[in-house]
Amino acid sequence: MLADQAEIYIKAGKGGNGCLSFRREKYIARGGPDGGDGGDGGSVIAVATPGIDTLLDFTGQHHWRAGNGQPGMGKNKFGRQGADLELELPQGTLIYDRDTDVLIKDLSESGKRICIAEGGKGGRGNSRFASATNQVPHEFEQGTEGQERWLRLELKLIADVGVVGLPNAGKSTLLSRLSKAKPKIADYPFTTLQPQLGIVELSDNRRFVMADIPGLIEGAHEGAGLGDEFLRHIERTRMILHVVDVGSDAASHEPAAAYRVIREELAKYSPELAAKDELVVGNKLDLLADGQAVSDLQRAIGKEVWPISAVTGKGLPGLLEQLWRSVAAVKEEPQEEEVEFPVPPHLRPEE
Repeated sequence: MLADQAEIYIKAGKGGNGCLSFRREKYIARGGPDGGDGGDGGSVIAVATPGIDTLLDFTGQHHWRAGNGQPGMGKNKFGRQGADLELELPQGTLIYDRDTDVLIKDLSESGKRICIAEGGKGGRGNSRFASATNQVPHEFEQGTEGQERWLRLELKLIADVGVVGLPNAGKSTLLSRLSKAKPKIADYPFTTLQPQLGIVELSDNRRFVMADIPGLIEGAHEGAGLGDEFLRHIERTRMILHVVDVGSDAASHEPAAAYRVIREELAKYSPELAAKDELVVGNKLDLLADGQAVSDLQRAIGKEVWPISAVTGKGLPGLLEQLWRSVAAVKEEPQEEEVEFPVPPHLRPEE
């Protein structure tokens, strides 16, 4: 099963203590203070890492800590800085503060980095407190604690096209025909138990990503069937490909009723999700004697329906081109500007 949620505790490193020391060498009287500063604690950094697809590594290990800074030493030696801890997360991970439910960062871009817990500051050694009026300072500072918090990680797959429909509508077969993905295909409901991604390639080096979501049933937004466990994964898609079975006598709903069931579940789960661009396909054309069922569905829902057969491949070339045009049009729409979170100075890339 896809591991797409996890709760973890993170703690940045503690800063090292400053040193209380005085120079003591032969033939040198009153050498003066020479206590060095403590090193800063390591920070916890979240990184959107290519090649990682699940949160599995974080479901078994819940506590993650960065390195502590080392204390300062005599002879004005600074303590070593604690090692930063990098959490390698899948692209598309949402990072929430568990206790406040505030979204800290959306790792929507590959390679994106964000400091989610800053290390403590190293304390100053007594040499820092020397002055003309305080030539023998006994003051020094303790290092400060690093930030700590509980996080809730939630993975939402990033795809251009999200495929939805009732169980056994032919979504997995369609994905296997349009891409090199190998989803499980069988003649019974809920053969797809977790989202499947496939890269669809067209001529002239054109490509887009499709996500096949486990079949939805009435009441899915409240947890029926596989419920809303995977609905979050199509919130990130640019558009929806709605597959309706128009040819199977064994279908649990008439085509128009099947379409309305899914649309109602999407709207109840998220109005924003229901408002996404949608392309409707009537699948299993190979089981029809004529195209009357497709025409009836178009009339009933007031939308164009693309007739296809995922098994025989009929209608798929035209569907691919239409999907590409639709995805390209959505990509050209202006996107909301993302709010950037500050990164500590010592973690910023060099100019």
